[in-house]
Amino acid sequence: MKKFVMAAVGGTLAGVVLTTQVAGPLVAQSAERNTTVYEQLDLFGDVFERIRAQYVSEVDEADLIEAAINGMLSSLDPHSNYLPPDDAEDMRVQTRGSFGGLGIEVTQEEGFVKVVSPMDGTPADEAGMLSGDFITHVDGESLLGLGLDEAVELMRGPVGSEIIITVVREGADEPFDVSIIRDTIKLTAATVRTVGNTVVLRVTTFNDQTYSNMAEGLAREVEALGGIDKVEGFVLDLRNNPGGLLNQAIAVSDAFLETGEIVSTRGRNPEESDRANARPGDLAEGLPMVVLINGGSASASEIVAGALQDHHRAIVVGEKSFGKGSVQTVMPLRGEGAMRLTTARYYTPSGRSIQALGVSPDILVEQPLRQPAATEEDEAEGPRRRSEADLRGSLNNDSLTEDEIRQIEEERAAAEEAAKLREDDFQLSYAVDLLKGLSTIATAD
Repeated sequence: MKKFVMAAVGGTLAGVVLTTQVAGPLVAQSAERNTTVYEQLDLFGDVFERIRAQYVSEVDEADLIEAAINGMLSSLDPHSNYLPPDDAEDMRVQTRGSFGGLGIEVTQEEGFVKVVSPMDGTPADEAGMLSGDFITHVDGESLLGLGLDEAVELMRGPVGSEIIITVVREGADEPFDVSIIRDTIKLTAATVRTVGNTVVLRVTTFNDQTYSNMAEGLAREVEALGGIDKVEGFVLDLRNNPGGLLNQAIAVSDAFLETGEIVSTRGRNPEESDRANARPGDLAEGLPMVVLINGGSASASEIVAGALQDHHRAIVVGEKSFGKGSVQTVMPLRGEGAMRLTTARYYTPSGRSIQALGVSPDILVEQPLRQPAATEEDEAEGPRRRSEADLRGSLNNDSLTEDEIRQIEEERAAAEEAAKLREDDFQLSYAVDLLKGLSTIATAD
């Protein structure tokens, strides 16, 4: 018994000694690290004082501190930054869906300003800006070496004023200038229409209005078609959608999922991780879905596309998405400013991170560049196809009733409309045709 007790005591003493031996260096390292941090803060204060006292011209202390804070945040990643009071208010207004500007979402890539996506119906969209464009100059002033906030500030200006942007585009031989007239941007977060018997849900951004706009429009169009039984399927168009509010991305995903995980976010500490799950209820009532994405689909758009893809709820069609797999938290600061800080990465239900990789479509469909519209002369010169009805003395088809003839004419008109859509928007046309095919197979079964 004594040996057993001694062995136990010996083990305890060894543990104490070992703990002391390990803890000693850890405490010393922590103290050394704290000393280094304080020394660096002293260094910052020294530099600040010398600039304020000895710079060639008088400087504004508030501007200096703002620049230092923004430099600290922007060194972390392209999405962390400081928002002065005016910018913080602009951001709050944007999430409500109305603001002034060009209507373009940008990021910074290797020191250059890159277009994530132009927003539908905005001056940037109407001027022909494309996802993936690089902006090198604003009104002749180079953006190289400027921070993203500084570059964005140069693009701001009074509503109605002109801005000249120099663009470098893949496939273009030389940089070229684009003239844009600034305007008030009024975003309708989601619009809904029908193409034939397909309901097309176009979501342009994820702000406070997105889910309500989409749900109301969906119900209206389904009713106009005569009920859900008349619907062939749904297209959720997320192309050139730069993202927005995480809770709205979750709500839109949940609208079409009955159960299961939608997205998980994982922060630096395990306790900061979070998971969102779907609740029962599918606005599309299980009908086939296609999600359209392209290189301008980012962040919240990728959350929705990834969730519906992982659950096999929708076929994802188009081109690889942007690849922004991080979550930013906006933290209010004293003086009405705010700090946007990357606090987590998000993961799709299957556990994949799309950071820098993007969501890959199930079916790759590229959007052809628009060709110049054909003139009436071109159409007149084109060959005209002849049919049996054009032949002299051809037999009439008197076996059809008036209702059957009307149905054939309606089907022909629908086919012609589909052909026109193919010219205007090939990716959307592909999605509609795919749903029509799936509906036909389901009806046959």
